[in-house]
Amino acid sequence: MNEHSLTVPRTARYYTLGTPSESITDLWIVCHGYGQLARFFLRHFSVLDNGRTLVVAPEALSRFYLERFSGRVGATWMTKEDRLSEIDDQASYLNLLLEEQLRQLPQNVRLTVLGFSQGGATVSRWLATQQVPVHRLILWAASFPEDIDFATGKAAFANLPVAMVYGTQDEFITPEVLQRKHQLMHELGINPQIYTFEGGHTLHPETLALVDREL
Repeated sequence: MNEHSLTVPRTARYYTLGTPSESITDLWIVCHGYGQLARFFLRHFSVLDNGRTLVVAPEALSRFYLERFSGRVGATWMTKEDRLSEIDDQASYLNLLLEEQLRQLPQNVRLTVLGFSQGGATVSRWLATQQVPVHRLILWAASFPEDIDFATGKAAFANLPVAMVYGTQDEFITPEVLQRKHQLMHELGINPQIYTFEGGHTLHPETLALVDREL
């Protein structure tokens, strides 16, 4: 048995909050977590809808039924299967999306990248390619991926403002997970600002607005 790969066109879906124009000062690329859909995820960002901010929520390319064989649908950025190809495809997808948005915006627009849960690993791998003109990174309830190349990673994250945000009742954020996250970031030279809120594995509008003001 021989394994082969073939690159094929895909139709990617994304949603926006705000309208591209010369008045836009901030562009946010926000990546959802495992089992979510972009249109529902984007609703959490209405606090940023001020006429000067454009929020873009790409949807992961792999969709599946959340329960058995029908009903609600979610999406995932990747699995362990053929993971290196999946990572490359993610970067290509997000680069194309970013280029499409930047063509419609002023040259001095500020780019903020946010990854929630599984989306945090996705955006971290993307930024590690050093092809993204990012100004701020927000990792929300996110696991920092351990497979980032440390040589390129240090260069990609050098001097980049990073916020790490999580709810105090988030069942996925244990003391052990936090310790490992901090260790990985320290090895990459990242010193994140930490924000917490009273809540679980979700976004929190008031904390989101606070991070936007302070980071």
